[in-house]
Amino acid sequence: MNRSEKAYNFLVHEKTYHRDLHQYRAGDYFQDNLLHLTAKLAPQHKLNKVNGTTLQMQKELQWFQEVSKLVSPEQRTSRNSAEETPTMVFSKQHEGLRQKGEDWMKSTANSYTIVAALIITIAFSAIITVPGGNNGDTGKAIYEKELSYIIFLVSDALSLFTSTTSLLWFLSILTARYADEDFLHKLPKRLIVGLIMLFMSVTAMLIAFSAALYIMSGHKNWWILLAIGVTTLLPISSFVTLQLPLLVDLIDSTYGRGVFGKRSERRRTS
Repeated sequence: MNRSEKAYNFLVHEKTYHRDLHQYRAGDYFQDNLLHLTAKLAPQHKLNKVNGTTLQMQKELQWFQEVSKLVSPEQRTSRNSAEETPTMVFSKQHEGLRQKGEDWMKSTANSYTIVAALIITIAFSAIITVPGGNNGDTGKAIYEKELSYIIFLVSDALSLFTSTTSLLWFLSILTARYADEDFLHKLPKRLIVGLIMLFMSVTAMLIAFSAALYIMSGHKNWWILLAIGVTTLLPISSFVTLQLPLLVDLIDSTYGRGVFGKRSERRRTS
């Protein structure tokens, strides 16, 4: 079936509000109804409009789910000449795409898991080795009342907690069952949350490192603080530039307006 979002939106959302007019009942030679046809894999040039096999699989599911709302309940479970329901046709046609999407998700989650684990190790080590040392009599940090030390403490704790959270979300991706319907919301949502938590942990870690560096060598030297601030922006901006497009695509595809638009509230008089 040729996927044309503009034609679909015009015919379904603009042309008429009557659902019955869209109940496609005629079948082809193989007794495929409209949902059977939608369940077939889209042409390659249509798939290539979406970046990544996971988002391609998600878009195919969005098409299938949208048309499922349009057809009658009988058509959702009807069988064609091969005794296959629309859901069976979808699973069969998209097995290769689903496997590629699974491989990409696991590979991506595995890479991010390694990064999150490294940040956890660094953040935990930093909180033990207090910058500036401890008071020999009380055992408390020498700079415990300094603003820079408070910033270090809060940032390091935030980095530890957010990286641990991102690690758990990425691990949930690795252990997911990867059913067809999981690509619609469940798997993209886990990757979105994991990426947001990882970005927060990287940012907090760099702030904690900058605060510790200032404590060790930057007191009364504001030019050092300025240099630290400028250099801290480099890895943060690099991370945003490289990873933000993926995060934006995931959020837009999962929670955005979508390719089908919104059903028109306006009703035409017949």
